[in-house]
Amino acid sequence: MKITPLDLRQQKFRVALRGYDKNEVDALLNEVADDYEKALHETDRLHQELVRLEAVIAEHREHERNLRNTLLTAQRLADEIREHAQQDAHRLVEQAESRADLVFQQAQVRVEEVQREIDELKMKRREVETSLQSIIATVRNALEFVREQEQKEREDKILLHRPRTSASESAGSAPATQAVMRALDAAAHAEAQKANG
Repeated sequence: MKITPLDLRQQKFRVALRGYDKNEVDALLNEVADDYEKALHETDRLHQELVRLEAVIAEHREHERNLRNTLLTAQRLADEIREHAQQDAHRLVEQAESRADLVFQQAQVRVEEVQREIDELKMKRREVETSLQSIIATVRNALEFVREQEQKEREDKILLHRPRTSASESAGSAPATQAVMRALDAAAHAEAQKANG
């Protein structure tokens, strides 16, 4: 059975011969009761503090559990984000490489087309140069022929002032000039068609 401080204060002893001093015993009982009461109060306070600390510990444990779960969720989310980012980066690199290959192929095709056009232009230039050289040679020959004919006509005119030897010599100069002009026209026409064709 538990003794309380009040029990100690109210405790009465029988009076006996040659016993202890009653006042000293009462004083000791009161002092023990006071100490015992203080100890009980302290025990109660410590018990309440223990309950409070256990509640705080439980709350901290709950926070720790929540924080751990949050960290695990954040780690999982970070891993997913990193994985998605790597997949996106890989896909972007593949798309960029594919586009680069396509652009490179198109550029190569365009370079080949431009090279073909340059080659065709060079060929046309050579053809035009050849054609012009041919026309120049034809015109030069025609001019020389015309000069020769004019020289011959002059000589024929000079001969006209001299006595004639025959009628056939004077009639030959005009048809020759007309033949040269026709030859020049035909050559120029042929060269123009060749250059255009």
